[in-house]
Parts: sequence; C-alpha cells; structure tokens
Amino acid sequence: MNSKQILIPLLLAAVGALLLIVDTDSSLSRIKRLPDSSGVRTRLARIGQEAAYETFRVKQVSKALLAAAIALFIGLVIARSFVLGLVLAISTCAATFLLVDRQLSKEVIRYRASIESEFPSIIEMLTLALSAGETPLGAMTRISERSHGLLAFEFRTVVESVRLGAPFHLALDGLGRRVESDVIRRFVDALITAMLRGAPLIDVLQRHAAEARQIQRNHLMDKAGKAEISMMIPVVFLILPVSILFALWPSINHLNLFAA
Repeated sequence: MNSKQILIPLLLAAVGALLLIVDTDSSLSRIKRLPDSSGVRTRLARIGQEAAYETFRVKQVSKALLAAAIALFIGLVIARSFVLGLVLAISTCAATFLLVDRQLSKEVIRYRASIESEFPSIIEMLTLALSAGETPLGAMTRISERSHGLLAFEFRTVVESVRLGAPFHLALDGLGRRVESDVIRRFVDALITAMLRGAPLIDVLQRHAAEARQIQRNHLMDKAGKAEISMMIPVVFLILPVSILFALWPSINHLNLFAA
C-alpha cells in the first residue's frame, strides 16, 4: 500500500483524537459502560476526583490514540515502512495508555504524602480548638473553613457528610478509607474509639501529633541517607578517578622518559 494513501486516514484519525480530547462529553456514556479493572475509580476517589472518572478515561484513550497516530505517521514518512509504523503505533499507544495510568498512581502517592506532611500541624490546631471548648465536629468545621490544605479539604468532606445526615464516626471512617494512609487510619480509629468510649480526646490527639512528627523525622532521615548514597556515585566514579589520574600522571610521564 502506498504511504500517500494512508496519510489522509491517518490525519483524520489524528484530528479525531484531538477533537476527542477537547469534546469529552460525547463519549461519557460509552466510557461509563467500560469495566474498571485497574481501579481508576478508587484512585480518583483517594484524591477527591471520583466524579472525573469518565473524563479521565476519555483523555487517556485520546492521548493514546494521538500518540499512535504520530508514531504511525513517523513510520510511514521517515522509515517508509507500513509494518514498522504499525508496530510503532501499537507500542506507543500501549505505552502512552500505561503512562497516563502510572501518572495517576504517582498523583495518589503525592496526595497521600502531602496529607501526611500536613497532619501534625492540623492535629495541633484541632487540639487547641478542643482545649478551648470546641466539640470535635465544631473544631473540624473551624479548621476546614480556616485552612487551605489537602487535609483541611478532607475535613470539609467529613463535615459535609455529617451535614447530609451521616453519623460523625462513619464520616471519619470514610476519611480513613479514602486517604488510605497508616497515619490517618490510626488517628481516625483512635478518635472514633475515644469518642464512643468517652476517653479524653486531647491526650489522644497530642499522642498522634507527636507520633506523626517522629514519622516525618524518620522519613527525612531516610531521604537524607538515600541522597548521601546518590551523591557518592559521582564522587567515586568521576571525581576520584580524575584525582588519581592527576596524581599518577607525572610519575607515569617521568617513567616513560627514563625508559626512553
């Protein structure tokens, strides 16, 4: 098949992929019927974007098709081989599809890390509010209205769930399930247990804030250790050989002169 006969359908496919990226509403009904075997809905729910599942799927498929069209175009125009272009298109399409999915997983990890970094400060604010006489729900409402972080956004979700009629402990349990962090899970379980049993909440919050600070300190020490090891790589493989070469080169030069 002549490559010129394939360019027109290829360009039409690229234009269709671009239109699919821009106009996502036309494909939402089809995307809703597709099975979610990779757990995209769950990961989107963990970052507070569960309603954006159809839009995410449309953009993922559109980017994969557009990348495949570009790869096929390169194979036909530059390599002048339809088989090579087809192989490049299929591999590029699959790689782009998986890359978008992996970016979502990385975004979930960054979201959880940001919440864990905000956790000690938010819990200290919650402790101060409870010490001033606020109720747990009132303190959480005040923090969600005055703060702008991700954990404050999660608190706002809990407050909205309670206002819609959900019990407070179930809304808190939803927070622990949604974020899926060990630190948040332990805090939620301890807070629910203390409220149901009538235990003092301030001691529980102070203990979890101190524990979160210690976890952050250990995490920073681990990162510093890994950075130290990575900094040794250019020292051992680049700076040290050059230093040895500068130290030995005059001796080697003089030995060559004596030998001559």
